[in-house]
Amino acid sequence: MPPSAERKSTAEATQAHAATAQAAPPTPAAPAASGGVQSLERAFDLLERMADAGGEVGLSELSGTSGLPLPTIHRLMRTLVSCGYVRQQPNRRYALGPRLIRLGESASRLLGTWARPYLARLVEETGETANMALLDGDEVVYVAQVPSRHSMRMFTEVGRRVLPHSTGVGKVLLAHTPDEQVRALLARTGMPAATEKTITTPDGFLEALEQVRASGYATDDNEQEIGVRCIAVSVPDSPTAAALSISGPAGRVTDAATDKFVPLLHEVAVDLSAALASSGAPGQ
Repeated sequence: MPPSAERKSTAEATQAHAATAQAAPPTPAAPAASGGVQSLERAFDLLERMADAGGEVGLSELSGTSGLPLPTIHRLMRTLVSCGYVRQQPNRRYALGPRLIRLGESASRLLGTWARPYLARLVEETGETANMALLDGDEVVYVAQVPSRHSMRMFTEVGRRVLPHSTGVGKVLLAHTPDEQVRALLARTGMPAATEKTITTPDGFLEALEQVRASGYATDDNEQEIGVRCIAVSVPDSPTAAALSISGPAGRVTDAATDKFVPLLHEVAVDLSAALASSGAPGQ
């Protein structure tokens, strides 16, 4: 082939390649190993790491814990900031944004809905009122309840907030929190006595938490209301700290009943945990 023809052929091939590249659709985001979109998985992982760090972090901290390069983290954080899920503070650190609050509130309501079949099982097998509670800031909030069929029964309004020091669910939710953080929480809330049996000193409450860690469950023995006993356990590996409990008159929720109810509470808590960890709603 003459040199001029060879140059012409090469130029035509280059032009054709450029035209093909220009017409080709943009490359989609790389899929993750799970079959999802990698950038989404990374963004949610960063949000969870921020929550674990107390809600505010710097880019270098995220890079150190996540193993992602700084440019990747910076790009993801810019997107989260523009969507309102993260905000950049004046000190250049990043904090969880207010738009997450609506998502969290909706998820909390759904969590209570998903828990109801498990609470119903507790009521069926114990005869007592069953509750689910979460730790929201410094307070315990009840997100679901199935009442006992007994005419004399305990009733806690869904959405009710109580201080953790006087409840079984509060003890369970704080059982694995470092002592200094528990003391700080108690200093903020105070420890008012709901009854004469309420624990009203930080040392006494920390001792109660030690007992919870040793036994695997907590009790509220007339501490929130005279004549009422409550038994509570944590939901293992819950996406947010959660507790299940049964409550009833002290004459029915005796020490002998506690020995029977605690294994059942743990069993139901494990079943609920597995359901929450699945990709579908519980029961699917």
